[in-house]
Amino acid sequence: MPVPSAGSVASRPSDPPSAPDEAEVRRGTGYGVLAYLVWGALPLYFAVLKPATAWEVLAHRVVWSLLLCVLVLALARQARWVLDMFRDRRLLLTMTAAGALIATNWTVYTVAVMSGHVTEAALGYFLNPLVTVAIGVLVLRERLRPAQWVAVGTGLVAGVYLTVDYGTVPWISLTLALSFGTYGLLKKRIGSSLSALQSFTGETVVMTPLAIALLVWLGVTGQATFVGLGPGHTTLLVGTGIITAVPLLLFAAAATRVPLVTIGLLQFIAPVLQLLCGVLVLGEVMPPSRWLGFALVWVALTVLSVDSVLSAGRSRRLARAAEGAAI
Repeated sequence: MPVPSAGSVASRPSDPPSAPDEAEVRRGTGYGVLAYLVWGALPLYFAVLKPATAWEVLAHRVVWSLLLCVLVLALARQARWVLDMFRDRRLLLTMTAAGALIATNWTVYTVAVMSGHVTEAALGYFLNPLVTVAIGVLVLRERLRPAQWVAVGTGLVAGVYLTVDYGTVPWISLTLALSFGTYGLLKKRIGSSLSALQSFTGETVVMTPLAIALLVWLGVTGQATFVGLGPGHTTLLVGTGIITAVPLLLFAAAATRVPLVTIGLLQFIAPVLQLLCGVLVLGEVMPPSRWLGFALVWVALTVLSVDSVLSAGRSRRLARAAEGAAI
C-alpha cells in the first residue's frame, strides 16, 4: 500500500500560485485525513476478502485501479497521455522503475496483512519517515539538523532492538520502508512534470501485464475466487481498485492545499490505525518487549515531527521578516 510520506510530497502535481486561504487549508486537511483513514483501514478490508489469496488481491488492485484511472483520465480528456507515455522512452523507463518499486511495496504489504503480520507492516510505515530522511542524507547529500540526527539515531537503535526481539531482521517492515522511501525519491526526481493521476496511471499500466498473467495463472490452477463465491465477494475484489486509487487522489488534493508539515503529521494516522486493527481486531499478539521497540520508534518520530513544526515556524517568520524589509 502506498502511504505517501512527508518525504514523498515533493511529487505532488504543483504548488498553488499563492498561499491557500483558511477554508482551503481546512478542506485540504479533511482530504488528507480521509486518505489516511482509508489506508489505515486496509487490513480490515483485506481480511474480508478471504479466501482470496494475497496474490489474487494484489492482481485485482492493479487491474481495477488502472481501469478507474483511465476512466478518470478519459473524463478529463487526458486519456491520450497513456499513449504518449509509450512514445517517451525515458518516461516509460521511469514509470517502469516506479511501478516495480510500488509493486514490491504492495506485494509485501498484501502478503503481510493476509498472513497475519499487520503489526510488522505498521512498523514499516512508522519507519518510513526515518528512512526517507536517511535517503536524503545518503543519496541527495542533504544536511540534517541536530534534532533530525537524534531522530535517525533513535530509529536505528529501535531497529537493532526489534531485530533482537524478533530473533531475526524484520524484513517486512524494512522492505516496506525502503521500497516506499526509494519510490518517494524517484517521485521527487520526476517533480511536478506529471499530475498524481498521470503518474499513478503510468505505474499501474506497466504493472498490469504481470497482474493479468497472475490472474490467468490463478484461474488455470483453480485458485481464483473472483467468481463462484457470490456477487458480494466479486464486488469487494472490484472495489480494491477504488480503495487503492481514491485515497491517492484525496492525498493529491490535500497536498496542494496544506503545508508540508501538516501532511507529515497526518501520515501517522495510517500506521496507528493499522497497528490498532492488527492488535484489537485481528488478534495479533504484541509482547511487552515489542511495545518497547515501537515506543522507541515513536520517540524518534516525535522528535522528527517537533523539529519539522519548529523549522516550518522559523521559515514563516523569516519569510514575513523578509517581506517587511522589502516593503
